Amino acid sequence: MSAEHVLDDRPRSHTRARIRESANKVPEVTVYFWIIKVLTTGMGETASDFLAHLLGPIPAVGLGGLAFVAALVLQLAVRRYVAWIYWTAIVMVSVFGTMAADVLHVGLGVPYTLSTPLFLVALAAVFALWYASERTLSIHSIRTRRREFFYWAAVLATFALGTAAGDLTATIGLGYLGSVALFAVAICVPAVAHRMRLLGAVTAFWTAYVITRPLGASLADWMALPGRRGGLGWGLGPVTLSWTVAIVGFVAFLALSRRDTEPAD
Repeated sequence: MSAEHVLDDRPRSHTRARIRESANKVPEVTVYFWIIKVLTTGMGETASDFLAHLLGPIPAVGLGGLAFVAALVLQLAVRRYVAWIYWTAIVMVSVFGTMAADVLHVGLGVPYTLSTPLFLVALAAVFALWYASERTLSIHSIRTRRREFFYWAAVLATFALGTAAGDLTATIGLGYLGSVALFAVAICVPAVAHRMRLLGAVTAFWTAYVITRPLGASLADWMALPGRRGGLGWGLGPVTLSWTVAIVGFVAFLALSRRDTEPAD
């Protein structure tokens, strides 16, 4: 198995022809997928906080919700995977997922010790309904509108769960840098377990997918927040901008090179 396909949940028995005919709506799981995924998690974290400080919490949530719906409608409207459309939707899910988790904590006073298991239950419920309906949780089988709805519901739940989990570890003594170290180690576990055939590809994929959220968010918070809060003090705006530029660069590369699409025979 090549490094680019670590935790790829595509069934190995599928032929390339069958995959092309299915018009799958998500990219190939390569190294680029994981890099951009981590970048979107960090950018979503700091962008959410930046907008809340700039506009106020309520206008920020409203704007984030509208952007999320617009990006998702566009993603659902296209009939194939388009790099910039897909990753725009992921970015908007990241921003809005962060806001959803923050609203529970800041707006409603729900502690992270409670919101984290609540989001975990919500994600488990999405997976249970998805599997009961489709008999698969593989992201390489997103070929129908119903599966696509399940997929995006799961993605939104993973972002909210990861946000709450990352904030939980940062506030119970680990701090942001300690959380980065914790989740950097944690994300290696499903990868190694899958390589050793101890964990199925689909389970390994979704486990790693959840962990990318607190990993990226903790790293971005550490870079952006002031020293009195355990950060480097680079600022929410500059960190959001720099991570956005990195995302745009990687997505543009993939759009031109098509490294994240199944090659034609």
